[in-house]
Amino acid sequence: MRTPSPITGVLVAVTVALVGNLATNTVQVTWKWWPLTIWTTVAFLVLVTLRIEYTRHRTATPRDGTEGASAAKQVLAGLVAGQWRTEAILRSLDDPDPIPVQWHLTDNRQAMDHAVNLTPASLRLKASSDDIPALVHKFRAMKRRRLVILGGPGAGKTTLAVQLVRELLDTRGAHPHEPVPVLLSVAGWDTGRFPHLHEWVAVRLSTDYPALRAPEFGPDAPRHLATSGQVLPVLDGLDELPSPAQAAVITALNRFLGRDDQLILTSRTSEFTHAIDRAGNVLTSAVVIQPRPLNRVAAAAYLRRCLPPHPGPVWEQILTGLRASTPAQGPVANLAELCTTPLGVWLVRTVYLNARTDPVNLLNADAFPDAATLRAHLFDQLVDTLIDTRPPSDDPAQLFRPRHRHDPARVRRWLSYLAYQMSHPHTDGSPRTRDLAWWHLARTTRTFTPLTRIALAALTTITVALTVSFTPALTFTLTFALTQLGKSAQLEDGPVSQFVSDFAFTFTSFLPTGLVVGLPVGLVVGLAARSWAREEPGFANLRLHSRLPQLISKLAVRLPLGLALGLALGLAAGLSASWLSSWTNGEFTDMLPIVLPITLPVGLAAWLTLGVLSWAEAPTPGELANSPLASWRADRAVNLLRIIAFGLAPGLTAMLAIGLAAGLTAMLEIGLPVGLPAGLTAGLTFGLAAGAHRAWIAYLVTTHRLARTGQLPRKLMPFLDDAHRLGLLRAVGPIYQFRHAELQDHLAATYAPTHVISGDLRERSP
Repeated sequence: MRTPSPITGVLVAVTVALVGNLATNTVQVTWKWWPLTIWTTVAFLVLVTLRIEYTRHRTATPRDGTEGASAAKQVLAGLVAGQWRTEAILRSLDDPDPIPVQWHLTDNRQAMDHAVNLTPASLRLKASSDDIPALVHKFRAMKRRRLVILGGPGAGKTTLAVQLVRELLDTRGAHPHEPVPVLLSVAGWDTGRFPHLHEWVAVRLSTDYPALRAPEFGPDAPRHLATSGQVLPVLDGLDELPSPAQAAVITALNRFLGRDDQLILTSRTSEFTHAIDRAGNVLTSAVVIQPRPLNRVAAAAYLRRCLPPHPGPVWEQILTGLRASTPAQGPVANLAELCTTPLGVWLVRTVYLNARTDPVNLLNADAFPDAATLRAHLFDQLVDTLIDTRPPSDDPAQLFRPRHRHDPARVRRWLSYLAYQMSHPHTDGSPRTRDLAWWHLARTTRTFTPLTRIALAALTTITVALTVSFTPALTFTLTFALTQLGKSAQLEDGPVSQFVSDFAFTFTSFLPTGLVVGLPVGLVVGLAARSWAREEPGFANLRLHSRLPQLISKLAVRLPLGLALGLALGLAAGLSASWLSSWTNGEFTDMLPIVLPITLPVGLAAWLTLGVLSWAEAPTPGELANSPLASWRADRAVNLLRIIAFGLAPGLTAMLAIGLAAGLTAMLEIGLPVGLPAGLTAGLTFGLAAGAHRAWIAYLVTTHRLARTGQLPRKLMPFLDDAHRLGLLRAVGPIYQFRHAELQDHLAATYAPTHVISGDLRERSP
């Protein structure tokens, strides 16, 4: 927004002074000395603020677009590298080495563009998941760096995408001008709302990496990075979109990608084929690769590397059977079929190798007659195994260990509920999803209903009414009791009975006032709650280190306007009170000397509070990538800061101002019962109704209701963080996903919906 010029500021100030003086003198002609003085002061403060802002903008030396974009790009590269370094540890991608999946050019040449539109060398592309540098070298050699990774369930598509991101970042030193690879879940891309890929990428960068919104990088650094080709989008999971949306993504990519735009896309093979058929075109200039089934010998060699040097006779029998060119029929054949995918190998390793479980069950032909039954068995044992093998730890270095110990049965129940909700169409009409966003929980379950909003409005009304009634009743009664302490012997019913009687009388006297105040507040909250379930999370940075000068500067600039606001409020309140006095009593009373000492500090406190909130929502370049838990904590901080700041700052200021205006001895008698309820009411109203980012409040209501029925734990986010540390979930920015889509499908299929009868859980069939 353009800063007003000094001439405009002078004209505004003079206009305010003249209009204010004229309005004041039309009320009472006997007021001759103060109107012009007060309004001139207001105008002067406004002028001073405008001048300070103008000077600050003129003298500021922000980075130009090139320098700011370069710095933002470096920060983004560091954040993405750190994010996937941590995630690789949690996913055990390098322990001991990646599973050696072999990749080759797709056999379905109709899924790929004309050979003339591709780099000739890429037509002979072969790669292995345990030799990512070679694949990255071939990717960089492409005329147009566009790659599609296809495969069936559990084939390792996402793992390969993560490996590419990490290798591209690790070797950026020799290629400093390359774009930064950023892995994004394509399921969040609404091509109707964001037809251009770069528009959506800019929004995701702003949400997932709040450091890019730091003022040091200039205005809208995420958009500049996305639209200037400084980001390589790695879009994971095209198959997770509905069929029409998959085709829309292919169409949007072909329509809006420029000649030099780079892209990596993953999808299941059948869904990608259907998407290009529906779109009527392939992805232009994209090389399409797919995996070969995992070789049994390679699978046996990988399991051998994960086992102790002397694993025992049963493991030797299993490994020998896997290495055989044609395994005999029975358990070893079923195990060999299971191990043709990285998912199967990971399940065997996790449940039997890492847990040191007796592998004799893998040879039980009666219990596991085929590979599907064996895989279901491994999924069933996965939760118990991971909880047993990863005991809790508070050591920050132990990323793969949870912070709390959980009951396996409850963990399965809670994760099954989430998987079931994600695998079925949501109550708001949105389709099934693989993305678990904590702020979507309120709108994808039957918890945040119109009845819930009515209950919130009623609860707010009652809370405000009790606050406005209880505080003055307690204060007045306590003050009276202290003054009568020496006369307690003369009280007929004794001091306690007298206190209770006085409190009840005072409370009931103030209750109508509390209801009158609470009803509109509750109505405002109830109306505002309609949007809570659709709001995105916010961000709050409350660390003072290296940011204190910014806070002081922001408050210093706001100080004159805050004083002007307090003066304006005082004049408005004084005029209104004087009018009311003249109308009711027929005699004019000058209320300004009474009102102004109160409104001046209250207005100043409210304006400065807005400055603190504005400062808190400005991130710094050092902010970490926005993990799900960090996103939740940040939005919680925004909401609590808003409620507490608006409740305490004006409330305590009003209490002190009223007390000082009436005398120090009247602080308890008048300041506390009048100022504190007013401030708390204002804080509750502004905290719940004003501003944006109330996702945490909707989450709080939702998890409370679901915890009552046993569907989810009351502390959901700490539990999800532990599930992530256990390896049951994976994180992509602020979004969780199940470690494997097949794990989500398995848990969803085993979930038995419940309903509540008289406070008890009753299971019923789906």
